[in-house]
Amino acid sequence: MRPFRPAWWLAGPHLQTLWASLVKRPTLPELRDERLELSDGDFLDIRWLDAVEADAPLVFIFHGLQGSIESPYIGRTLNALRERGLRGLFLHFRSCGGEPNRLARGYHAGETGDIAHVIRTVHEREPETLLGAIGFSLGGNALLKHLGEAREETLISAAVGVSVPYDMLACSGRLDQGFSKIYRDYLLRMIFKAVRQKRALLEEAGVDVESVVASKTLRELDDRLIVPLHGFDDADDYYVKTSSKPYLREITCPTLLIQSVDDPFLRPSLLPEQEECGPLVERHFFANGGHVGFLEGSMPGLTSPYLAGPPMDWLASKLRV
Repeated sequence: MRPFRPAWWLAGPHLQTLWASLVKRPTLPELRDERLELSDGDFLDIRWLDAVEADAPLVFIFHGLQGSIESPYIGRTLNALRERGLRGLFLHFRSCGGEPNRLARGYHAGETGDIAHVIRTVHEREPETLLGAIGFSLGGNALLKHLGEAREETLISAAVGVSVPYDMLACSGRLDQGFSKIYRDYLLRMIFKAVRQKRALLEEAGVDVESVVASKTLRELDDRLIVPLHGFDDADDYYVKTSSKPYLREITCPTLLIQSVDDPFLRPSLLPEQEECGPLVERHFFANGGHVGFLEGSMPGLTSPYLAGPPMDWLASKLRV
């Protein structure tokens, strides 16, 4: 797989990150909706991308923190799958689909139960279909953790993780530094909006909503929201137990890791060494690229998303037999 070649006019991590999220949103291909009812009384909203061949391989897509079908990187991924004749299934994590879920609980960096349920449901419907997966940022961490938990029993034939916070404790506080605070504040506003929509449910579950929406950092928010809702002792306990890095050795399917050393969300020290990964895990770490950025282009104003190119070719090649 050829390396990433950053656009010369998008130098630095912040231009890569911001340009990738602020440029014109790609037009979504035609999708169909499905709501999966869950045994705990809640639901998951998914969006299907069909292909010309009804039995074409299917790729699951897992978004980052407060992402949705509207996130530009999701549209680019869906279009890239369609161009390669693959089907896709995009999962909205709980309360990220535009409608608050029925339960107080939500999702987090290590929540693999919903991912496993969706994968298992599709496999039961289509036992002969080859399944792939791609996860971005927080969704990539959850995907890799799931693959490590499943080990040889995984139903996924190939996977890609992009801009993953492999060590949640190591990258804790990174968004409180320098220009990265702009991302922190944006994410906090998004989360506060979702929290206010579920105020009654959260207060019933013992969450101090006013304290949550007064949080100044993601660590404070995790301590006040994620910890009580999901049974962790504190933020450090949450970060340690949900990090995907310890699970990388257990991954048994071909898996591609795409990462930039200059990612403004993360720290270079958290990137896994090859000896920390299973033998089928390929690391492609680049000096530049930002966070879910990776934009190429020889002329200002013209960009080409690397993530929709070589990594998708790699994934398609692993799913074609």
